[in-house]
Amino acid sequence: MSWDNNGGRQQGPWGQGPNTPPPPDMEKVFKMARDKFGGNMPGGSMKAWPIMAGIAFLLWMSTGIYVVGPDEQGVVVRFGKYVQTTKSGPHFHLPFPIETVYKPKVTQVQRIELGYRTRNRSSIDVPVESLMLTGDENIVDIDLTVQYRIKEAADYLFNVHNPARDKHKMVRNAVESAIRQVIGTNEIDNVLTFGKDRIQADTKMLTQAILDDYKSGVHIMSVQLQNVAPPKDVIHAFKDVASAREDRERAINEAHAYANDILPKARGEAARVVQEAEAYKAAKEARSKGDAQRFLSLLTEYEKAKDVTRTRLYLESMEEVMGNANKVIVESGNTSDILPLLPLGGLGGMRTGSTPQNAR
Repeated sequence: MSWDNNGGRQQGPWGQGPNTPPPPDMEKVFKMARDKFGGNMPGGSMKAWPIMAGIAFLLWMSTGIYVVGPDEQGVVVRFGKYVQTTKSGPHFHLPFPIETVYKPKVTQVQRIELGYRTRNRSSIDVPVESLMLTGDENIVDIDLTVQYRIKEAADYLFNVHNPARDKHKMVRNAVESAIRQVIGTNEIDNVLTFGKDRIQADTKMLTQAILDDYKSGVHIMSVQLQNVAPPKDVIHAFKDVASAREDRERAINEAHAYANDILPKARGEAARVVQEAEAYKAAKEARSKGDAQRFLSLLTEYEKAKDVTRTRLYLESMEEVMGNANKVIVESGNTSDILPLLPLGGLGGMRTGSTPQNAR
């Protein structure tokens, strides 16, 4: 990469001279040496020339000594071509104009603003940068701040076009491209509410990928959304939508609270009914098994003595049926003078109009 010469002095990528002292004025050096040594040295001024030339050469070589600060990287170029990058500490390069060293600050954190500019503690909106289109075709106003630093000094010096004129322009363009792409894949509800952290992370990752593709030598440290809001012209409508959304969330929360209250009761009632059904089922099964076993026992006894078993079963049945029945007992032999009468309600414990279960 080459750059302009202004007034015979070589300029660097920032439009200023290199961070090295200018070469000595050889004519002044020779004159000073001649005035000091020319009249006192044997053989006159001709013998002083080698000494003066040696002194001038040493002075010229001394201009190649340079020190790189702890927050800098030294980038050495030879006739405008990159040679090497040096770390902090003292170093030496071939004197000007053969080699030149540039020392950009690589640990300094730089900050850019997208969508707004801060002037005298006040914020100025930049709509051409801040207005963006979401994935559901809504417009949103976004302001963000980006912090970055130089990670590769040589790439930053020689792969970024004219960093002296606008050192933030390349990073700002990359960030704007990335944030517009990320916002274009998200719906406006996600952008305005719970999706901000994900948007910041995606924007940072995409910006870094763009800068790495161009070998810019820049490292993105953070991307922070400062303001995310609807455009001013429709902000009242968005507030109404937000209010409706809050009402919806409140209704949903109330429904969840009601469900949390009623569901445990319903589950408990269902468990009780199931347990009762299980108990009824167990009782019925046990009774059925007992009745079956009793029937089989009676069958065994019946096969052994049919008449006796039949008579016993008859008597037991009559005892069970007649035990609680209302009875009228009439002695035999004196029934001719008795008028048969249906005692309507006359029998104790019978309802009016009922028929006696047994009378003889």
